[in-house]
Amino acid sequence: MASMKDISVACGVSVATVSKALNDHRDIGKDTKERIRQVAKEMGYFPNSAAQALKTNRTNNIGVLFVDEAHSGLTHDYFAYVLDSFKRTAESHGYDITFINCTRSETNQMSYLEHVKHRGFDGVVIACINFYDPMVVELIQSDVPVVTIDHLFNSRIAVISDNVNGMRTLFSYVYHKGHRKIAYIHGTDSSVTRNRMSAFYRTAKEYGIDIPDEYVMEAAYRNTGAAYDCTMKLLGLPDPPTCIFYPDDFASFGGMNAIQEKGLSIPDDISIVGYDGLRVARHIEPRLTTLRQDTKEIGERAAENLISLIEEPRTTLIQPITVAGELYEGDTVKDLTK
Repeated sequence: MASMKDISVACGVSVATVSKALNDHRDIGKDTKERIRQVAKEMGYFPNSAAQALKTNRTNNIGVLFVDEAHSGLTHDYFAYVLDSFKRTAESHGYDITFINCTRSETNQMSYLEHVKHRGFDGVVIACINFYDPMVVELIQSDVPVVTIDHLFNSRIAVISDNVNGMRTLFSYVYHKGHRKIAYIHGTDSSVTRNRMSAFYRTAKEYGIDIPDEYVMEAAYRNTGAAYDCTMKLLGLPDPPTCIFYPDDFASFGGMNAIQEKGLSIPDDISIVGYDGLRVARHIEPRLTTLRQDTKEIGERAAENLISLIEEPRTTLIQPITVAGELYEGDTVKDLTK
């Protein structure tokens, strides 16, 4: 295999110039860089990643800590799209990504931080996990560059979907369609759930709407069975709601099944809204009204900020980054004003 010395001889430059050109140093002209890189490619030169890591103290590898308690893994549509966007952006900057092994056994007792240091990751993105897990807190409190998705720590960059304004947008849309009896099946406790619930109650108060306690129920995210059960209970109330909010689009499918079993029609007899903006929800009939989260932007911003934190730690701002979503109107909310 060709070496940098072979390339330097072929190009008539020093080994130092070849090294600088291949590592994109600013003190080497563009034409010289391109010529050296072309020769290196023709000669079949590949840098030794282990040697590069020793020299630069970087491996160009980012760890992904992702633990989905619902066990849906990367079939979890929202996070799958976020992490795909993250991966594409990281790779465009020359980084590889590796999932951090979360398996715990008697023979594997490494903490997340120990795993990160053992593998030499330059940084870590954390998503869809119990952020209060002591091992997660240990990683957050370490000197490893970290970006979190949808959870805020004071000392870390967080990329967060705008759940407050997202819920406000959904509620306002339903309100202006004439609905006053609005129920909410919310997800299990998390910062995302708390923000959405606060926005739900706050917006209701601003519009002068009282939300009865029996209109608010809990069902785990992406749990169609729990959403089905809650929907049955809501439809069985003496004074049932005219519109039901679901924790996410996937869970709303369970609600649709319950409504169908009751012999009711969406939206003529009961209106529903989801949250996330899953593509599949746009292809069912009726098309689901939902809040579409910008997964592409969330993934891109997470990758760009983590790479900035790795490469320019002194100038990278540690702050939350909020990404707005948008309403997808669909056909599942009846206009009661007509």
